[in-house]
Amino acid sequence: MDQPVTAPLLSVRAVRQAYHKDSTADLVVLDDVDVSLRTGEIVGLLGRSGSGKSTLLRIIAGLLRPTSGTVLWRGQALRGPADGVAMVFQSFALFPWLSVQENVELGLEALGVARAERERRAEAAIDLIGLGGYESAYPKELSGGMRQRVGLARALVVHPDLLLMDEPFSALDVLTAETLRTDLIDLWSEGKLPVKSVLMVTHNIEEAVLMCDRILVFSSNPGRVASELVVPFLHPRNRHDPAFRQLVDDIYALMTRRAPAPRTPPAPTLAMQLQPISTNLLAGLVETMAAP
Repeated sequence: MDQPVTAPLLSVRAVRQAYHKDSTADLVVLDDVDVSLRTGEIVGLLGRSGSGKSTLLRIIAGLLRPTSGTVLWRGQALRGPADGVAMVFQSFALFPWLSVQENVELGLEALGVARAERERRAEAAIDLIGLGGYESAYPKELSGGMRQRVGLARALVVHPDLLLMDEPFSALDVLTAETLRTDLIDLWSEGKLPVKSVLMVTHNIEEAVLMCDRILVFSSNPGRVASELVVPFLHPRNRHDPAFRQLVDDIYALMTRRAPAPRTPPAPTLAMQLQPISTNLLAGLVETMAAP
């Protein structure tokens, strides 16, 4: 028996976004963009800077009305800020005069959630993203990675159906970003993230292949969906796997309009392949070895 086809959680149809530039022409940022998102998937919007990805994310969040086209959220036309959607921004976007606990509670307070329930849910979200014990700390006392975790907790505490992430790791150093990616994917794979789907913006090809189930490749000037790719790998993913590297190379060739690298089988090697290990465990091992 055929499985029933579920309706998309989100459907973007023929969206165009233009800004009045002068009397002769408009600046077209997005043109004829179609995007769909179903429950249970992570979808990446991948493209160069300035291709309209972040603009599209704000349209989906209901923060910006498109020039033309339609956004359907849970089957209904979106006409304002979307209920059940939360966003993690590229910058940390925390209020410096509020503690971690107070920053995380903000969204619940806006929803009119009672104080005791706000505190309980905020503490649970803070524990979930690994900041238990820092509830009373202020943003200036936290590292960049910890601040972004607070931003993530603030988004997750409202239990959104859709989590939007606008280049959430780009302001972090390489190791911190890798740790946060790994932790986020682990929570998703274990079913601990209180969201149905994730839509993320990135210009990092390897990041998109590492995290996403589908990748929408954007062209520029104006922004359009040039290609849609399905990532066939299960989580956790090994970025050193030849098939993983080949897909990264193919996407790079697609984005730079170059011929893809030939698909050649890996040469035999006597080197031993180590088992995948999280960056958290690796960092702990290094600290233990370096301890006096």
